[in-house]
Parts: sequence; structure tokens; C-alpha cells
Amino acid sequence: MYHISVQRAVSGISIPAATDLKRWAKSALQGKIPNAELTIRIVDKDEITTLNTTYRHKNKPTNVLSFPFETPADVEIEVPLLGDIIICAEVIQEEARDQKKTLDAHWAHMVVHGTLHLLGYDHEKEDDAEKMEQEEIIILKKLGFVNPYQTV
Repeated sequence: MYHISVQRAVSGISIPAATDLKRWAKSALQGKIPNAELTIRIVDKDEITTLNTTYRHKNKPTNVLSFPFETPADVEIEVPLLGDIIICAEVIQEEARDQKKTLDAHWAHMVVHGTLHLLGYDHEKEDDAEKMEQEEIIILKKLGFVNPYQTV
């Protein structure tokens, strides 16, 4: 069973329904982990810039950040707490427009991307990036979206 919380820290901007955000995250979890808990937080450019500056030392907004939770060795939990995905609604809108993607397709991609990061995927090395991108493409195709890495 998956428990996914959605926090909306912005208003006045188009954000997919919580049911869609949860469905997209669950699609990335299925077949990889049977139970999990995570939070998806939708923020503005100020909040994502603060987080990006604090944790990645990059003083600029970004589309998505993932913060995996590391369970202390002496703590037992029934459902793995994966962590938090932080998504900037404004950046998603700008990128979707610039990349000529639908908003839903880009949102789905960022949710899947962030969820895979919580599962340990990364794209620091070329081989790892290829594996992560292939997994994203497969998941998004099952959700009815086109390859997010294809250019128009």
C-alpha cells in the first residue's frame, strides 16, 4: 500500500489534481517496492530556490528536488518512509511551454522523476542517467504519455 501526501504551498497557478499526482507517483513505485510513504510538495520559485541554494548550493530555481529519508538503524517502521518530492509549479509551467509539452505530461514526468530519485535512481553518471531515463520512458508510456526526452 502506498501513502502519498500532497501539499500545495502555492495558489493561483494550475496544478494537477492530487489524485493525478498520486497516480503518477504510484506508477513509479509499482513493481519496485510494495509499501511506501512519501510527500509531494508543490511550491513557488522562492521556496524551491531557497531549498536548491541550501542543499545543492545552486542559487536558482529548479523544477524538482527529491529528499530521500534515511531511516535510523535503531528505528523500525512498517511502511518505508521514502522522503519528499518538491516541485516548483512555476518552473513546470515555463518548461512545458518552452519544451512544447502538455502541462500534464511534464507534471507526470517530474513526479515520476522525483519518485525514482527517492527509490535510489540518479543521473550523475551517464550509465545511471540512461537507466533512469529508460525507466521514466517505460512508466510514462504506461500512463499514456510520450517519451519526455524526444524533441519536437
